[in-house]
Amino acid sequence: MLKAGVLGAGHLGKIHLRLLQQSEKYELVGFYDPFTENAQKVADEFGYKLFDSVEALIDAVEVVDIVTPTLSHFDCAKQAIEKGKHIFIEKPITNTVLEAEAIRTLASQHHVRGQVGHVERFNPAFMAVKDLIDTPMFIETHRLAEFNPRGTDVPVVLDLMIHDIDIILSVVNSKVKSVHASGVSVISETPDIANARIEFENGCVANLTASRISMKNMRKSRFFQRDAYISVNFLEKKSEVVRMKDVPEKPDEFAMILQNAEGVKKQIYYDNPEVVANNAILDELESFADAIHNNTTPIVSLRQGTEALRVAHQIIDCF
Repeated sequence: MLKAGVLGAGHLGKIHLRLLQQSEKYELVGFYDPFTENAQKVADEFGYKLFDSVEALIDAVEVVDIVTPTLSHFDCAKQAIEKGKHIFIEKPITNTVLEAEAIRTLASQHHVRGQVGHVERFNPAFMAVKDLIDTPMFIETHRLAEFNPRGTDVPVVLDLMIHDIDIILSVVNSKVKSVHASGVSVISETPDIANARIEFENGCVANLTASRISMKNMRKSRFFQRDAYISVNFLEKKSEVVRMKDVPEKPDEFAMILQNAEGVKKQIYYDNPEVVANNAILDELESFADAIHNNTTPIVSLRQGTEALRVAHQIIDCF
């Protein structure tokens, strides 16, 4: 079991603490949070060991789980890496791309592993179909959330849209060619609603919409590729695959058949892949433990976290 400690005991930090304590791959050593009153309350309520400094926690563990506000990610990660500790770092990886690049360089120099908490990669609805998404040419994503004051200190792109940016970059095997976007501030100092269009060198186009002042919650992505349409509902954890194949010699009488202007006929097949329920946060944490033990690249690497942040800032720069 890897000795792990958590930096940050806010809403998400408390979830990480609970799951690390439950995990058979980690030994939870304790946590640190600079907000003394909240930290002591968490320690008293759950019995976790409370450290009195970042340095003391880092010295006591092998893996540092960074669940602090984004502005402090860089400093926390730098301290941990320079002491030879592996880091799990919540998304977005850091506040700036320069900081992210520095973290990547440091991790390489100190031979430590790092994973970024893009938890939607572990959403069971996405995992059920990700191997079927091979050459998407058009992608549409909607991530809408009801208003919550938590998170409004950053643009909606870094708060919500970055989840979809990471998913898209993970399935499109091509470099970003251009980015166009617009954003509107309604009740925050930074945009609350944003729309972006990402064009890739291979011709794929992704259209992303994110809002944190919606009347309802929605987290849905659609992937269109040759002879297939794949839909992922991240919120309801459902997937749908629609395939078009050549019509067999003797089609079923209830078969749905389309014919184009050239007379080519295709039969439509509907499939709802089995979605296996999981705890996505526990899975991402334990996948990182596996990467450390097996000396393999984490599922969401520091490089991938950096690229998602890079595209997010390209979108923000359009506003």
